[in-house]
Amino acid sequence: MGKIAFVFPGQGAQYVGMGKELCQAYPCADRVFDEASEALGLDVKKLVWDSDEETLKQTENTQVAMLTMSVAVLRVLQEKGVSPDLAAGLSLGEYGALVAAGGLDFQTAVKLIQKRGRYMQEAVPLGVGTMAAILGLSEDAVRKVCDEASAVGTVEPANFNCPGQTTVAGEIAAVEKACELAKEAGAKRAMVLPVSAPFHCSMLEKAGENLAKELDEIIVGALSVPVITNVTADYVTQDEVKPMLIRQVTSSVLWEETMKRMIADGVDTIIEVGAGKTLCGFMKRMDKTVKAYNVEDVASLEATLSGLKGE
Repeated sequence: MGKIAFVFPGQGAQYVGMGKELCQAYPCADRVFDEASEALGLDVKKLVWDSDEETLKQTENTQVAMLTMSVAVLRVLQEKGVSPDLAAGLSLGEYGALVAAGGLDFQTAVKLIQKRGRYMQEAVPLGVGTMAAILGLSEDAVRKVCDEASAVGTVEPANFNCPGQTTVAGEIAAVEKACELAKEAGAKRAMVLPVSAPFHCSMLEKAGENLAKELDEIIVGALSVPVITNVTADYVTQDEVKPMLIRQVTSSVLWEETMKRMIADGVDTIIEVGAGKTLCGFMKRMDKTVKAYNVEDVASLEATLSGLKGE
């Protein structure tokens, strides 16, 4: 028998109204939104269901919305008797993976993630940093481009998502220069992304320091299923969770390596838990033999449950 991995998406997959239909159908999902509202003193349903794209795109709002959505879906899957053999999450999705494994309780995680978003935005004022997607270059070529573009400012590899798909982060002029150099080096596309901060680079060092103070106050529980961390693409122990979450703020996300590790360890099915199908898309580019499902509404839940039964 192959293994099932639960994978949790990161920023960028959010959309207004996500989770509403699922919450109407499943009280266990609805309770998660209520728990988030209670933990934050904020109407999370209103934020996610009744706001607008601009509001939802603000980092601290995005992170709260995405984690709440993912855990609402997680609770429905658990109620249906679907459980993972291992878990991982892209960037903020790692917090969802830790909730799934019992390392963090949801209310603690959602409070942490709101502060993480706030600290990230405060570390780099709006209009100073950005990110870009580079398609069609190898990891080594992207690192070389960043080294060359560093002549005009900070720019570093941020996400290694899947073969030929990387993002870079840093100061605006340096990121624009990296795009220019990437195209010269043969990239299919190199485009600046509509994000509010340069995630996963050294410019967010202050955010990592502030997050470390928050993490000092919490207790990480035993992990009931193995969790692969973004920072090393390896399994994280209970004692390593906090240091890895701090390092994750300024480190590249090794998602391609994370998927390779899952496959090497016998995963033949992934379920993307939360908004969108981004991680399913990455896996399909990596290995088409791995079954990839996503759950974000009633239809995708039913399709996933049927697929798992082999129907």
